[in-house]
Amino acid sequence: MRLISKLLAGCMTLALVAVSTGPALADPPSGITPRASDVVGVGSDTIQYLLDQFSQDYNKAHPGAPSLLYSWDATNPATGEIGDQIATKASCEAIARPDGSSAGISALEANTTDPSDPSDYCIDYAGSSRAPSASDPPCAADGICFIQLADDAVTWASRDVASGGTDAPASLTLAQLKDIYLCKITNWVKVGGENAPIEAFLPQASSGTRTFWLTALGGGVTPITPGACVSDVGNTLQDNQGINPVLDSPEAIFPYSVADYIAQVYHDAPCANTSCTGSPACTPTGSENRFGCDQHGVLGINEIGGGRPMLPWPPSNPPCKQCKINPQFKSQFQRTVFIVVRYASTPDDIPPYLEPFFAAKSASTAGWVCSSSTAQKDIKNYGFQALNGFVNAGGKCGTPYH
Repeated sequence: MRLISKLLAGCMTLALVAVSTGPALADPPSGITPRASDVVGVGSDTIQYLLDQFSQDYNKAHPGAPSLLYSWDATNPATGEIGDQIATKASCEAIARPDGSSAGISALEANTTDPSDPSDYCIDYAGSSRAPSASDPPCAADGICFIQLADDAVTWASRDVASGGTDAPASLTLAQLKDIYLCKITNWVKVGGENAPIEAFLPQASSGTRTFWLTALGGGVTPITPGACVSDVGNTLQDNQGINPVLDSPEAIFPYSVADYIAQVYHDAPCANTSCTGSPACTPTGSENRFGCDQHGVLGINEIGGGRPMLPWPPSNPPCKQCKINPQFKSQFQRTVFIVVRYASTPDDIPPYLEPFFAAKSASTAGWVCSSSTAQKDIKNYGFQALNGFVNAGGKCGTPYH
């Protein structure tokens, strides 16, 4: 029934596909409201711009498809507003914009159907930068499945030399990082830095990067509970952004996606203003990424236990076509990023109507994201690595994580 309704919708109406050649647009492009038959996602800050790029490239290549691909960003792309109201599809009720992986997964789990066609959902998938947790429904009947997309890593960031430098040392061990976020170590001198108080920060509570970071500090299974000295600035600090004024301090420490750092520094356009908001927040030119701006601000990424998070190291000045995540970086801090879908009784656990987008290259219905050379180039341009097993042995794009 779902396929028939999509084919009919495609025959009756073709959506106009906007192709950005100037200022980057995020969310569904201006003037386009996704139809019931379209495939729409929400969720992760970390992979939101990659999902925006997937949307543009897929829709450009398949303008008359019965289902087009769209993604809503974690925050308002023009204003930076958190939790503003969005209607994910034309007939769906407005909801608070899901800010981050866990919020996106919760919105998916709500299973809200489109009033114009109860066989369609208002949200079809969620982007996630964290793996399944014990509180998530299993990949089984009435549950959700985490479908592997690409490789990333997370390290700690501090104020870079160009912005005034930091009182932190060049490298911290796992044990030191854990004690900093437990507030057992509160002065940089205790870990080889200057005699100055540590200001530890985390992204907002729904952030997949926050969950991953605290889990990594806890040994990889159970996340630690951060101490009272750790701040998320009233649950407003966003992932992978060094533009917030609270981070412009020699005492600050903040977890950061290595992929996002690489994308921002080497592939994104510079922000038009210090807050990196407004329209346009940046204006991509040439080969720069169409989506996202260089939001690394005052922050630079650092070593863990002497392990280098990216190559070459230390990070070179732009441009750097060879810059990438170091596959030998500390394994506890390597991760997979995911597309989260409702479970279906199929060989790959992906609902049939989503297989043309997200199924593995080897599947009978190869998914565009995993099989298209354009999509694989997008993954690289946004700093991520094609799945090669350095996080999960044998992990492949489009396969469920167990």
